[in-house]
This record gives sequence, structure tokens and C-alpha cells, in this order.
Amino acid sequence: MYANSTVPHSAQTGIHDRLGELLDRHLREPFRKPVLDYNRAAFTQSMAAWAACGSERPLILDTGCGTGASSIGLALRHPDSFVIGVDQSSDRLATVKGELPANLYLVRVDLVDYWRLLRDAQIRLARHYLLYPNPWPKIGHLSRRWHGHAVFPVLPVLGGIIECRSNWQIYVEEFAFALGRVLGREVPWGSFVADEPVSPFERKYRDSGQALYRCVVDLDEQ
Repeated sequence: MYANSTVPHSAQTGIHDRLGELLDRHLREPFRKPVLDYNRAAFTQSMAAWAACGSERPLILDTGCGTGASSIGLALRHPDSFVIGVDQSSDRLATVKGELPANLYLVRVDLVDYWRLLRDAQIRLARHYLLYPNPWPKIGHLSRRWHGHAVFPVLPVLGGIIECRSNWQIYVEEFAFALGRVLGREVPWGSFVADEPVSPFERKYRDSGQALYRCVVDLDEQ
């Protein structure tokens, strides 16, 4: 049945009590895992696609784009920008049907490597979306959430407006806490109404009567 999705269930009732400690460790000890060659090749291809469309266009990154539906929506909403949709699943990306907008490129790549390659190339994003990432709601899964991962300190370096959305309040609350700890300033978050859902997932969550949450921050703002 449609509109029957549920909110992630967790025994966790607030920001994880180890998140601050974990972030401080990641800030002290930069992530140094070697970048795999296939990720370098995918990065190069995506940069070539951007250049072919016009590298003067602002760059938008749709992180964990899944089937690419959100990336298509973002490309249509921002026709003067170039959107790169990134996902590590070839199966999900293979479900994309029809012709893509000219200002969109979908790429299969490991985000952990892709983010670091963007940083190393000194690429600055105009917008960066993390739309409904896997919440990993079990208490012991903190380090699997993006804000608990060792690569997280790279995200603020990429600049632009970063936006995280989730149907699990704790995820967004933690994301804002983590971003604020890295930036050294308070980061807002809150609930919102998806009048124009960016993807089928968001529409289904909304139509299931769930509250939706987001954290939006301009990383270039002092």
C-alpha cells in the first residue's frame, strides 16, 4: 500500500552521548584510507561531464541519490547549475529511465572517496544535498551515520549550502550538532513541510503523515 512507510525505530532518544567525542577524534586524526582507482576514474568522468556542460555553471552534489529521482528534480529546479548525483549502487542507478536533463550526470562511486577527491581538487560546491540517508538507527551504529564517519570533517570544506533531510528527527539533530562542532558555531535545524517533494521517497514520507526534518547551512557564511 502507498503512504504506509514508518519512521526509523531506535532505542536512542536524543543526540548520541558519544558523538562529540567521536567528532573530536576525527578532527584530530584525519581520514587517510587510500582512494581506490575506480573512484578516481569515476571522479574524472564526472568532472569531464561538468566541463562539457560548462564548468562555469555552479555545481550541485546530490549525495546518495539512489535511483536518481532527486537528482533529476534538482537539475530541473536549477537549470543554470550542473548537478552530479552520486550513489555507490549500480543497481539503483540502473533503474533510471528516459533521457536525463542536459545539466545532470549520475555516477557510481564511493562517497567517502568522492568527497575527498573534490576537496583535493579544491572544487567548491554551490549546493550539497544529503536527502534521507540511511539513518542507521541502532545505538551501536553511530559511526555508520555520515556525521559519525571519519570523513565527515571533509564536508564543510566543500562549501556552499549544505542541506540534510530525514524523517528521523535524531538524525538531523545530530547532523546539526556535528556540523556546529566542526564549524565552531551554532547550526539550526527544524521540521518543514514538503510542499514540492524532491523525490518519491519524500512524497511517500509526507503522505504517510510523518514529520520531516532538515538542517540547512550556508558554509560560506561567516
